[in-house]
Amino acid sequence: MGNLVVNEKNIVIPGEEIANGMDFLPSFGTYRDGESIIANRLGLVSVRNRVIKVIALNGVYMPQMEDLIIGIVKDVGFSGWTIDIGSVTYANLPVGEAVRDKVELLKSDISKFYEIGDIIITKVMNVTKSRIVQLSMRDHGLRKLQGGIIVKVVPQKIPRIIGKQGSMVGMIKEYTKCDISVGQNGFIWICGPADKMNITKRAIKLIEEKSHISGLTDKVKEFLESESK
Repeated sequence: MGNLVVNEKNIVIPGEEIANGMDFLPSFGTYRDGESIIANRLGLVSVRNRVIKVIALNGVYMPQMEDLIIGIVKDVGFSGWTIDIGSVTYANLPVGEAVRDKVELLKSDISKFYEIGDIIITKVMNVTKSRIVQLSMRDHGLRKLQGGIIVKVVPQKIPRIIGKQGSMVGMIKEYTKCDISVGQNGFIWICGPADKMNITKRAIKLIEEKSHISGLTDKVKEFLESESK
């Protein structure tokens, strides 16, 4: 008799065992290795009538420890905050990882530190086996961001948006004079005059859409020059 190693709707990575035993059949996103069924893509496990498949999570951010990301506060709890990080689930920011001073939870309203809608630069402190994500603000540069807007892109395009040694994002900053912070989760914070933020957003989206072509830097430069006239 076979058994599932992970639960349905769990997230699996390539090479991870999903089930063992010959009672299960592999389908899309999986393959059989001996008596085991293995994932060959990142995605959600689906089991129907003992047929197992993995539904791909294209463009979804998968948190890794030490990632520097940008999040949006979605809820304020008793002992911490729920943060939208663009993943399949929200992340947790405990009070102890967000506030250096001692906080008496029974007497304190922690929304005075962070409230719903606040945008923060934070770090992935831990990802448990059950994919619970815990965040921390205890590092240099981690803080609440004031004003501005969030632009969301496919996380896999972030290296192209940053460019070699920050060259691409540096060029956008030079032309628009906007403050830009880039999270590894695909959330990009922009702050500046409304017209300049719009140009910056369009430049970022141009890079995301054309990231596969050669001569991209020149195309982005031409766009920025034309918009800056």
